[in-house]
Amino acid sequence: MCLAVPGKILQINPLGRATVDMLGAQREVSLRLVPTAQVDDYVLVHAGFGIQVIDPAEAEETLRLVRELPDLFDEDLAQAEAVEERAAQAEPSLDDGGAA
Repeated sequence: MCLAVPGKILQINPLGRATVDMLGAQREVSLRLVPTAQVDDYVLVHAGFGIQVIDPAEAEETLRLVRELPDLFDEDLAQAEAVEERAAQAEPSLDDGGAA
């Protein structure tokens, strides 16, 4: 899965590269695909490129969801493990006379 993450443009150099704050980390990205982007704009960043200027409210909502991903992944993993455990308990084994 590929994910574009919003970043806030902190500065732009004359060559069209920008320093962008992404979840507290500063990265250098190309703005060639979004030449109208300006300092303080939010851009979606994918593979080192700003690919779209987005609304600040949309950026903040997306960042909130991205911050929740580890928690959601942990919940999904716990649910998957519980399903596997129940399935393993329901399968007959050769030791208890179940058919193979």
